[in-house]
Amino acid sequence: MAASPLQVPLPRASDEGRRLDAVRRYQILDTPPDGAFDRIAGLAARIFEAPMATVAIVDTDRVWFKAAHGLPGITQVRRDPGLCSSAILHSEPYVVADAASDARALANPLVRGDIGVRFYAAAPIVTADGQRLGTVDVLDTRPRKPTDVQLDALQDLAALVMDELELRLSAIRTVAAERDRRTEAERLARTLQRTLLPPALPTVPGLQAAAAYHTASPHEVGGDFYDLFPLDDGRWAFFLGDVCGKGAEAAALTSLTRYTLRAAAIYDPDPCAALSNLDSVLKGEYQGSSPRYCTAVFGVLQPLADGSFTVTLAGGGHPSALASRVDGKVEPISTAGGQLVGMLPDPQFVQTTTRLSPGESLLLYTDGLTEARTPDGTMLGEDGLTQHLLSTYVRAEDRSADGLLGSVEALLHHLGDGVSDDTALLALSVPAQSEPRTQEKR
Repeated sequence: MAASPLQVPLPRASDEGRRLDAVRRYQILDTPPDGAFDRIAGLAARIFEAPMATVAIVDTDRVWFKAAHGLPGITQVRRDPGLCSSAILHSEPYVVADAASDARALANPLVRGDIGVRFYAAAPIVTADGQRLGTVDVLDTRPRKPTDVQLDALQDLAALVMDELELRLSAIRTVAAERDRRTEAERLARTLQRTLLPPALPTVPGLQAAAAYHTASPHEVGGDFYDLFPLDDGRWAFFLGDVCGKGAEAAALTSLTRYTLRAAAIYDPDPCAALSNLDSVLKGEYQGSSPRYCTAVFGVLQPLADGSFTVTLAGGGHPSALASRVDGKVEPISTAGGQLVGMLPDPQFVQTTTRLSPGESLLLYTDGLTEARTPDGTMLGEDGLTQHLLSTYVRAEDRSADGLLGSVEALLHHLGDGVSDDTALLALSVPAQSEPRTQEKR
């Protein structure tokens, strides 16, 4: 049964205090827009065939909109009675069929102002311990009577909002726990660095894989990362990237980044979608004047019947991968135009597809390699790395992933102090038919 404005109980101060404590606990007020909540508001509007809908959180003296469909430029209103402020006092859906006939609703700024709301329906967003944080609302400029089916759907949407808030709170607590361990993490830099990387690469049928991590300083935890893991449909996913900063903060960010990318691939292994998911998580977690960001390349390997692999790559501000071809050429697999992850309001990620045939290899690396200085003081760059591979790996007898990694490690050793940043390397190669198939991590 839906409640009406004439059935509004007055909240006790102690109840309201506990409710506001719950609002603060979820740390949702004044956070940036989020696609999940925007979609819920849009879906509510479509279900009711109404022009406006919101996901609203009721604060001490205001109603703040986490999402607002059909209300451009409006992010909050005063906490006046009649609509949201009254709806949170009920555990069931709250309906104002015609605001013009109700004195309390008529005084609300959404009703008496330029918008001229006449119809309002809301379902409370309720925590597990019974605290009503706010509402999912639908508004119209004409009187209406909603159906029971519509009100049931509105309650389901409010429950979805609560699920999203719980997931977000869980992530916040996870990151907070990481922060609490920063001091110890600095002392155990080498150990922690190892925990941020996979202990070993998995065996991929028909593929050789090798990885290495080179630290510029033994006393700091770096932010480079990589991983290779199976998907449910016979494909394999991999990624490599570099977070901003050093030390424990970089370690926490790296941990969050790796976890997010792996989790994202479970639900949608599309490379651009995985980077977009990571972008949303980073911007949700690291707000204000100290944003945290990373560069990354995310790829999916599709084995083919002839022993080749289709490789789909998406890049976000990351150096191009390099492919060593069977004809002796080394070519970039460019994702130029892909933008930093976690920094820009609406970043673009660039996707490309290539094929690795037997006898061909792919090298992914972080910019600690290409930004290293050669003995004459110039930056190595992509061209310098390409020339090195042409003169060493391409001409070598060992064209495996391990051989590719060994060639780059020899270059790092030659550059010596010219390497001023950490470097992560991931090499993938499709062996010629006579070559053994092995995996190695250094």
